[in-house]
Amino acid sequence: MNWIDSWLVYTGLVAAVASLRLFELAVSRRNIARLRARGAVEFGEALYPWMVAVHSGFLLSCPTEVWLLDRPFRSPLGYSMLAVLCLAAGIRWWAISTLGDRWSTRVVFVPGEAPVTGGPYRWLRHPNYLAVILEFVALPLIHTAWLTAVVFSLANAFVLVLRIRTEEASLSERSEYSRAMGDRPRFHPGLR
Repeated sequence: MNWIDSWLVYTGLVAAVASLRLFELAVSRRNIARLRARGAVEFGEALYPWMVAVHSGFLLSCPTEVWLLDRPFRSPLGYSMLAVLCLAAGIRWWAISTLGDRWSTRVVFVPGEAPVTGGPYRWLRHPNYLAVILEFVALPLIHTAWLTAVVFSLANAFVLVLRIRTEEASLSERSEYSRAMGDRPRFHPGLR
């Protein structure tokens, strides 16, 4: 495969990931409407545009760096990062399907509802965020877009710290979250 072919394939992969994110936004909107009908409240609204900006910028930056900075495809790195991306997608969809209609891209929940403790939540408090962290590293490195991986991983870390604080504080105050999830690590089963 020559360099232009690999760039096109990579751009198609990023477009497919972006399409999945658009599908997730539609699922999120539907779920938020259902949650609000059950009395849900939202927290951290001011942070949401920042999260959208980071994720949108990330998806635009991946192919842009490859095309403008002539990033090559390196088979060992590319294929291993593709495997990590697939793992991240599996974790993400496992978390989404476990939460069902309680999953959304915003911090929205019905006060008093018991936290979900099945699926990947048996071992982690934030498996979906783990998937996002893995994706922010893997997707750009599939085609050696290391600058995007570094810059947007740092931006994502900043946003995630604020979002997790907001999410955990609001859930702890309005549900049994601390009791049910407090002993579970956030991102890795062996680390707290």
